Amino acid sequence: MKILLIEDDRDLSHLICLALNQAGMDTDACRTGSDGLFYAKNQVYDAIVLDRMLPEIDGLTILEALRRRGIKTPVILTTALGTLHDRIDGLDAGADDYLVKPFAIEELMARLRAVTRRPANLHTSSVLSAFGLSLDPCERRLTVGDASVSLSKRESALLEYFMKNPGQTLPRSMILSYVWGVSSEVEEGNLDNYIYFLRRRLKALDAPVKLTTVHGIGYRLEKS
Repeated sequence: MKILLIEDDRDLSHLICLALNQAGMDTDACRTGSDGLFYAKNQVYDAIVLDRMLPEIDGLTILEALRRRGIKTPVILTTALGTLHDRIDGLDAGADDYLVKPFAIEELMARLRAVTRRPANLHTSSVLSAFGLSLDPCERRLTVGDASVSLSKRESALLEYFMKNPGQTLPRSMILSYVWGVSSEVEEGNLDNYIYFLRRRLKALDAPVKLTTVHGIGYRLEKS
């Protein structure tokens, strides 16, 4: 299980990372909101522990940005602000759980186990749009103008990642993690095969985009 921890308190971050690592979880830790947002948008995590009060970008802004992009990773929001209004704001912004500081590390671990047990279908998919493409990840249907086509599970997940990051060069390692899973031992050649399949789909729909190979790095979805 891979966890993203976004917490600016150095001592608390160290304690949480220690507990997560002892529980056999892989952890990425960030201490600023901008770093946390970058990691959350460009890596795949099983859950995110997010401090509400952060330098550069606050936790609620990060949470809202992730949900707008269709990223449904479970998020536990942690904060010293414990009023009912604060908790409601956090949950309305898209948090899956809310933990008031100071808290016991054991309680955080229990809440992480709870949010990662919840079935993914509790989080409804939203239609993604980019460069004239429209993708319904739930139905795995790609639409361009009046034409549409059904995609395979891998094709849909691959295109979903590109459409969440339009115009950005995505490293091969991150694409593999997103589409096949963090712990998957899939061969990199499978990615090239699915890029080929997806290019054929886009060409058949006369889509105004191209999947550009960035040699030595990965791929990028951009206007043709």
